[in-house]
Parts: sequence; C-alpha cells; structure tokens
Amino acid sequence: MANSSNTSKWIKALWILFFLSVSAIALMFVLIANGVIGYIPEIDELQNPKNKFATELYTSDGEMFGRYFYGKDNRVAVGYNEISPYVFQALVATEDERYYDHSGIDFKSLVRSIVKRGLLRQKSAGGGSTITQQLAKQLYSPTAKSLFQRALQKPIEWVIAVQLEKYYSKEEILVMYLNQFDFLNNAVGIKSAAQVYFNCAPADLNIEQSAMLVGMCKNPSYFNPNRFPERAQGRRNTVLEQMEKNGNITEPQLDSLQQIPLTLDFNKIDHRTGIAPYFREYLRLMLTAKKPVRSEYASWQDQKFKEDSIAWQTNPLYGWCNKNTKPDGSNYNIYTDGLRIFTTIDSRMQRYAEEAVSEHITGYLQQAFFKEKKNKSYAPFSKDMTPEEIDDIMNRSKRQSERYIKMSRAGHSKAEIDKAFNTPTEMRIYDGKNMVDTTMTPMDSIRWDKYFLRCGFMSISPSNGHVKAYVGGPNFAQFQYDMVNVGKRQVGSTIKPYLYTLAMEQGMSPCDEVPNVQPTFYLGDSVVWAPRNDSEKRVGEMVSLRWALSQSNNWVSAYLIREFGPHALVKLMHSFGILSNLDPVVALCLGPAEVSVKEMVDAYTTFVNKGIRVDPMYVTRIEDNKGNVLATFAPKFNEIISEETSYKMLTMLQAVVNEGTGVRLRYKYSLTAPIGGKTGTTQNNSDGWFIGVTPQLVSGAWVGGEDRSIHFDSMAEGQGASMALPIWALYMTKVFNDKSLGYSQDVPFDIPKEALEQYNCKNKPQTNKTSSDNMFGDEF
Repeated sequence: MANSSNTSKWIKALWILFFLSVSAIALMFVLIANGVIGYIPEIDELQNPKNKFATELYTSDGEMFGRYFYGKDNRVAVGYNEISPYVFQALVATEDERYYDHSGIDFKSLVRSIVKRGLLRQKSAGGGSTITQQLAKQLYSPTAKSLFQRALQKPIEWVIAVQLEKYYSKEEILVMYLNQFDFLNNAVGIKSAAQVYFNCAPADLNIEQSAMLVGMCKNPSYFNPNRFPERAQGRRNTVLEQMEKNGNITEPQLDSLQQIPLTLDFNKIDHRTGIAPYFREYLRLMLTAKKPVRSEYASWQDQKFKEDSIAWQTNPLYGWCNKNTKPDGSNYNIYTDGLRIFTTIDSRMQRYAEEAVSEHITGYLQQAFFKEKKNKSYAPFSKDMTPEEIDDIMNRSKRQSERYIKMSRAGHSKAEIDKAFNTPTEMRIYDGKNMVDTTMTPMDSIRWDKYFLRCGFMSISPSNGHVKAYVGGPNFAQFQYDMVNVGKRQVGSTIKPYLYTLAMEQGMSPCDEVPNVQPTFYLGDSVVWAPRNDSEKRVGEMVSLRWALSQSNNWVSAYLIREFGPHALVKLMHSFGILSNLDPVVALCLGPAEVSVKEMVDAYTTFVNKGIRVDPMYVTRIEDNKGNVLATFAPKFNEIISEETSYKMLTMLQAVVNEGTGVRLRYKYSLTAPIGGKTGTTQNNSDGWFIGVTPQLVSGAWVGGEDRSIHFDSMAEGQGASMALPIWALYMTKVFNDKSLGYSQDVPFDIPKEALEQYNCKNKPQTNKTSSDNMFGDEF
C-alpha cells in the first residue's frame, strides 16, 4: 500500500514538473514575443529588414563592371525570377525538405535533432533549424561567443521565424535567405556567388552549379571550392542525392551529374580588379564628396578647394550622396543602399583603351625605358640630375611612404628609421607584369617603383559628352594615382591650338603668314627670353599659321603671344573649361601650365562641335535597388568660339596629322579617317601628349614618369609622338575595327566645302603677311 502511495506521489510530481516546464517555456516565448527577453524586431523592421546591399555600376552597353560595398558586404538583391529554379530545389531538398509544410518551425526535425544530437550525441543527425530560422539568425542574431549564448539565441530565432512567416511568402523567404548568405570570397548573396564562382547570372546556374553553392550553406569555409575542391564536390553530390530523393531529378540524372567534375570560373570581386578601376574610384570619390570647407584643405590646396567648390555648385553628380536624401531623411549611401548607377563607359571601348595602354606602355615603352637606363648610376632619373637633387627626391619620397609614417608615429628616432630604410628586407615587388619575391632595402624599392612610367587616357563622345573610356594609369593594383582627373602635368605644345584659336577669333586665317624667326623678349629685371625651336625648317621665311601649327613651331607661337597677350590666352583657356591655374606669362604659349587629361580632352570637343564645348558626362541615371529612377543627368553645352573659328581650327589640326608632327598616324598606323590632333612634348621630354579628334570621338593621352625628373634622355622615344600618340592610334584602330560600335573611318568632319577650300592654303595668294620687323626687342 505504501509503495502504491509513493508511486502516485512520483507521478503527481512528474506531472507538476511537466506542467511547470511547459508553463515556463510558454511564459518564456510570451516574454520573447513581447521583447522582454532578447531582441525582437519591430513589425516595420520585420517588414523591411535593414539589409546592406552593394551598389552596382553598369556600362552603357549593359555590363555590370563594379560594385561599392563595405568590407565583405558584397551583397546585391535579386528577385525570385532572377534565380535559377534549381537553386530553390537544391536548397529546400537539402536544408529544409518540409519547408512548404511548416510555419517557420519544423517540430519533427526539432525533436529528431534534440534526441539524436542532444541525447544520443549523433553528429550526423542533421540540424533542426528551418530555412526561416536560419534567415532569422542571419538577420538578427549576432555571432555567439559561447554555446550557452547560442542556446539562448535559439528560442528567439524561433519566435522571429514564426513572425517572418506571417509577413512573407515562402518564395520571398527563400529569396531573402539566398540574398543574405555569405558564400565567402566577397560573394555575399546568390548573385555575387554566381558571378564569383561561375561568372554568370544567378538565373543561368545549372543543376550541378546550384548544388555546389547550396552545399556551401552547411559550412562555407569547410566546403570552400577554392581551397577544398574534392570536399566541395563531395558535398555537391550529397545535395544532388537529396534532390533525387525529393523528386527534383531522376536517378539517371543523379548518376550523370555526380560524374561531372567540379569546374569553377572564379572571378574574385575586388575594388582593384575588373575594367575601369580608375574610373570606378574617381566616380566613388565624386559621388561621396562633401561640401568643400576651406579649413579641411591644406594650406597649399587653394586651387583644389576652388575646383571642388565650383564642382559642388555646378555639377549635380559631385557630392550626389550628400546633396540628396532618402524618404526617411537620411543621405544616400553607395555602400549599403544597393543603388544601380548607369555610366557612360562602353565596356568594349574601355577594354580597347586598357589594351592600348598595355600594348604600348607595358609591351614596348617600359622596356625601352629600362634599356635606356640600364647600368646608369642616375637611373631612373635624367642624366641632367645631380646626385644631390636625386637624394632630395628620394628622401622626400621616403618621408611620404607608409613605412616612414608608421615608424615616425611609433616614436622611432631618425637614425632608427634611416637604418630600417637601408636594411635589406624580404618583400614582393612589381616587375612590370607580375609580383615577384625578392630582397632589397626599402629605399631601393622606392627607387624601383620610380622606374615605371605613368599614363592617362580618356575618350569622349563630342555629341553628348559621354566618357566612353577612362584609363588613369598602367596598373591600378600598383599605381592608384589617377592621371586623368587627379594628376596634372605640363601640357607642352598641346596648348598651341588655344593660342591659334585666339588668333582666329581676332580675325586671322590659317593661311596668314608670319615670319619664322627667333623672337627675343625683355621681361624686366634683365630677364631675357628667346624660345628655341627643335627644327630648322624654313628659318627666316614667311610661313602660314597652318604650316606653323602642323610643325609645332615655337617661334610662331611666341609671335602670336606677343600679338594678343598672355592674359587674353588665359581668359580663353578658362572659357574652354580649363580650371587649372594658368600664369599669364609669355612662356605660357609653349605649355608650361599643368592641366589634367580630362580638361584637355574636354576642351578639344569645342573644335568638333562647331565652337560648342560639352562637359564630360560620367553617369546617365541612378536607380534604387527596386528600379525606381532617383536621378537622371543630361549633357551640358557651352558656346566658346564662333562656328567659323572652329572650321579654321579643324583644318589646321588636320594638317598636324596629314603633314606635321602627327603624320605617323597615317604612315605607321594606316588610319584613313579624318583626324585632327596635336602632339605635345615638354622640356627635357618630361611629358608626352597627344590629343586627337575625329568626327565622332575626342580622345587624349599623356605619358610620363612619376616625377618630372624621370624621363627619356633621347628625343626619339621621349617626344609626344612616340610616348602618347601610339596609345591613341592603337585605341582608335581597335574602335574602328569593331563594327558593332558604329564608328566609321568614312564619316567626315562637318565643315562646309567653301571653308575647306579657303583654308587649304595651297596655290593661293596669302593675305595679312606680317614682316619680321619688331620681332626683336619686345618688352612684356
């Protein structure tokens, strides 16, 4: 009787314990649901999760060529119809086979997991988390620091999973999960994963590719196909088995698919790789620019502050993120808002430009520079540099280096820093094509980097200002400094078309003749300036302006600056859109002014557009991640010179190519198109330029060393026609050969027949001949 009584008490106690446990669990879930325990997102947040999506850049021909994102958040949202159905089949079959039958929690799987994993300690028992629970974890659970913390997170995720199922359809939850998952290698979300691992869109993933990516969901690091291909293939085959078990594929399909080797087309997404990296970086800086405040600029950055201030006021793209707000009042963020930016860059033309730079700079010119400087004690500097001057440059570069700055901030003495910079160290350096391991001192590595030539190239459509190609240097991974928009160098003789334009605007004609004699200018304080000419052609003769520009004659340029004055030239050049500082001195006629490639190319559009300049255009529109248009951009035109002057200038610029310093475009590169242009070479061959215009494109190239003291010693390789013109020629040859682009060598300049005949200057009486009197002894 006593035993029966004791048994009854135990049963009663167990029931009480059971009810208390159930009540406690129920109370816990009530408290969780009401936000008393843990974090439960508000309804608005559940309906609109705060995802961070990368911004995508698109070319004008529809190619996605870059993204902006923070850290590893290279995530781009895609919709259900943009994902291969095989991905959904594989995901459900492997991760949650009763997905369409539960409401966020699969109690059968949960019990199985508790019994087998918790009680029987079976590691292969499978997980109990549904896809919805995994999504809840991705969205709202921080990384747990311990098993106990993870155990506390689980019930919170169950509650959130049930909530998610209330607000989203099953298809929407699958898409959210796939958009959220981190597949490693900067591949966050299914769109990035498809691009990184298979170089395709998520809609184009086949069965075995879908199975591999879904297989990574179990443990992306463990099943990383790059590091562990055999392991990843085994996991892929397991997913395929689950798909067969779920009825998604047949047994013969399974057998066939499992025999397919794991094949990747790996394309790691990195800010330094892909086409147009200089353009992407410049656009990033432009979009995120803040309103200029003088106190935030260095004392020597007056010109930079001026140009940024003008851009802020006149360019809607400059600082766009900080000028525009979202519906919630916050500014747009290119790293997290998932914008879609449609640029003017043409992917084909961009590749042609990069190929042209690589073929000429890397493939030829750099090797010629190495050859000229080989075994020279002063290399890579000019032979005219003294050892003291070279030491000054090297020490300045040392102080600007990251190593020096870190050591200085760490409190190292000057002696310690100097010793470190002169101690051989193992390092990786760029050899012109690849990164190689070597041992050298940090000072030697700084000097080695200076051996490499830099360059800038840009191509614009003069009809609408669209920038079609943009190459800011020979290799963005090694040399990030942008020589299209950021860097400025002396322009040399490419300045002369502005001077001749000034003369044409004042009534002169290409056929007017002036004396080809050396002028002398007395500039005050006993300063005498007498420009030199590199050529002795027709010295002492009367020559036409057309001939003088085609031969890049310095004496005639000096004659024109005497006639019209440097202040008038400065004013005209500024109207051409050149914002750079221009000193109004007589020597300006020979191009000592430092101007960017962008400014020069943009200014030359005036000659093609009948006197109207068009601003460079980088972006046509910006959309949000749902395709809503946030901003559109239109060309901006400015009338600079008369239509008649533009005809005069085009005829003279064509003479440069047909019979002057740019003639190698004809005999060496066999280009037959109507082409106008101007070569430019600065003092000591420090800078080589070529700006070329065709009826449909205006493009320009600059080539030089990191410092002006780094250049070819010989004129043969150091002139603009040798350094820069070949890039232009190679690019245009590729563009013309690609018929899909629509550029033809048969399209003529829009110049009236009468103007062509009038400014031909052949077998015609000359007017406005000016004698050589007063060419000596002019004072400025």
